[in-house]
Amino acid sequence: MPGYGHGRQRGRCRGRRWIERLPETTYFRPYGQSQDIADTVVITVEELEALRLVDLEDLTQEEAAAMMGVSRKTLWNDLQRARKKAVNALVNGCAIRIEGGDYVQREKKGGEMKYAKWR
Repeated sequence: MPGYGHGRQRGRCRGRRWIERLPETTYFRPYGQSQDIADTVVITVEELEALRLVDLEDLTQEEAAAMMGVSRKTLWNDLQRARKKAVNALVNGCAIRIEGGDYVQREKKGGEMKYAKWR
């Protein structure tokens, strides 16, 4: 069929993840090296949130997935992508830039969680 599949993605749309906070620092590079744009690894904000919850906050994948509003499998996929990118940057001396993604930031207002800032 002519035109079949043009402009379409396979599967379901990628859902928004909930994150607690945006990173203060969004660019890292190896000390003493000038970096070309080609030597930069991009980690999305939601991939960083998955790393933070599981590897820094020591939550289980089930707990982290619930906090981000996704399934455990979805969290696992984000976590694996983030770990691979981070290890690649460390081993190969690439810069890391944190940007982009599709997320909702949860903000605390007077003890309550407020859901805002669609990206």
